[in-house]
Amino acid sequence: MPVPVRDMSIHPAAPSAPIPACHRIVVVGAGFAGLSVVRGLAKREDVGITLVDKQNHHLFQPLLYQVATAGLSPADISAPIRTIVKRNNTTRVLLDELLDIDREGRQLKLSSGAEVGYDTLIIATGARHSYFGNDQWAEHAPGIKTLDDAVSVRRRILLAMESAETLRQEFPAERSIPINFVVIGGGPTGVEMAGAIAELTRHAVEMDFRFISPDCLRIILVEGNERLLMPFPPALSDYAKRALEHLGVEIRLKSRVTDITENEVFIDGDPMPSAATIWAAGVQASPVARWLGVDGDRSGRVGVSADLSLDGDSDIFVIGDTAAVTNDDGKPVPGIAPAAKQQGKYVAKLLNARLDGNPPPPPFHYRHQGSLATIGRKRAVVDFGWTRAKGLIAWLFWSTAHVYFLVGFRNRIVVGMNWLWNYLTFERGARLITGLSAAPPRRPAKPAPSLPEKTTGPPQHDDPLKVAAE
Repeated sequence: MPVPVRDMSIHPAAPSAPIPACHRIVVVGAGFAGLSVVRGLAKREDVGITLVDKQNHHLFQPLLYQVATAGLSPADISAPIRTIVKRNNTTRVLLDELLDIDREGRQLKLSSGAEVGYDTLIIATGARHSYFGNDQWAEHAPGIKTLDDAVSVRRRILLAMESAETLRQEFPAERSIPINFVVIGGGPTGVEMAGAIAELTRHAVEMDFRFISPDCLRIILVEGNERLLMPFPPALSDYAKRALEHLGVEIRLKSRVTDITENEVFIDGDPMPSAATIWAAGVQASPVARWLGVDGDRSGRVGVSADLSLDGDSDIFVIGDTAAVTNDDGKPVPGIAPAAKQQGKYVAKLLNARLDGNPPPPPFHYRHQGSLATIGRKRAVVDFGWTRAKGLIAWLFWSTAHVYFLVGFRNRIVVGMNWLWNYLTFERGARLITGLSAAPPRRPAKPAPSLPEKTTGPPQHDDPLKVAAE
């Protein structure tokens, strides 16, 4: 059977890095799963790999909450995709977005208008936030899945504090109003986010602010289940709850969010004022099921065969958070970074065997290496199955593991030094507010005073900030 020839009319490779006209492998998504496939095939000269992603960087998502709470800068947990694969002579990178897949014609339709052909397709496009049918909440309660999300959440948190400090100076009556931060979701992301906000606000207030006291700040964590960290053993969940409460976080278990507006969160129907609301309650797979014309599960994930290929099409693989994978013990494989990396390595191993004409490896088996969650300074929980840890030892292990799995030597050094500095000084050097308009903080609007019927001239206000804005 003749080897199909690559169409080089779209984004031809540079002369110094020619892509051979041979087996075409397209990887969509440069997350943990997608990059693991590319790395596993990097030494092959008989394939041409096209890596497609709508961002130009690979992101270490487990530390996004650190960016959102000013512990790290965006560059500390990310790296340009082209830099990561620059030594792979047979790999090209397209900054583009997948819109649809023509399975019959073996073509990808991209947002740029380009069409890219494939012989083998690997889809690893990850997941996005799920608001359980209430997508209108996204505007008021952002989650953190991208760097833009994290920077936006950081802006909301820091701006809430700065606005409160400013208004308390200018309007003494404002000093009795509490500042509420509401985190929705008691999984690892929600627990880590609530703990980080508590530490950020408490230490920042003590060191840098003059008109806000720790008593003014409230961090509320809302969880619908009967305990936090449901994948963890109950003993570790109880420890996490006590540790958060020690930091001043209010825990609302078995509570349901019924509505979210710009300044309020409705918990079991009761309104709760909120200066900043963060969503950490659910995820949904990218629209891979629609692209492939198949049915997805409740979260939009696509079922795959034991070798992670699409049922009925052995040339398409779906891996990472987009795939509904069941282990050989019948349990679903969790949507975490180690699982995605293992799936990517497995697909690369399978493709290497297929291209070499060797027997395929055994069916994919996920090896759970442990569950980790940090709660704050010197507080974390770790569950390896065969043993468990909490407190300082778990926190040291969590820190070491996250630094080790970062992409790039520079990122490991920078993050390690930042964490050491934060630990010694309690300072967060990334506490910057960017992307602001020129409008100053605003007080809650007050009713305008009534005017005599015959009064003329410009309207009268009792709010000097409103006058300045107009």
